[in-house]
Amino acid sequence: MFAHIAALFTLAAECAYQGKGVMPDFDEMNAKVIDEFRANGGEVGGGFAGEILILVHHFGARSGIERVAPLACYVEGERLFVFASKAGLPENPGWYHNLMARPEVTAELGEERFSVRATEVKGPERDEIYAKNAEQRPQFAEYQANVTRLIPVVELERL
Repeated sequence: MFAHIAALFTLAAECAYQGKGVMPDFDEMNAKVIDEFRANGGEVGGGFAGEILILVHHFGARSGIERVAPLACYVEGERLFVFASKAGLPENPGWYHNLMARPEVTAELGEERFSVRATEVKGPERDEIYAKNAEQRPQFAEYQANVTRLIPVVELERL
């Protein structure tokens, strides 16, 4: 389901690393997903159709500017997890760094808005959660296979 998103990220990364072309406007793409999410009670179409998405508000670690990231969310009971895959690119996404610097933020799931604390999950628990997510979303197994970094798993604990 995320294949076209992953392809776009991969193409953008290749262009950026090879000095070809201009990076797509990811802020503009995310804004469209966020608008659709909010207009439809958390449901979106396209490559995200049928997926559980969560909007995670975060603040720039250096700038302090508030941003919102639409992220795939793995739900296990009351627990919520997101994955700093950046579609298999070599570096962690900015939202991950921002959450680690300032972990108490707001999230939106469906029509609900609530406070969360972001905590990185490590060790065997990280591996187990990542594997369960990859069973549901095989592209995450591909993302991990394409990078040398260990893709972080972040739990969003409701406050």
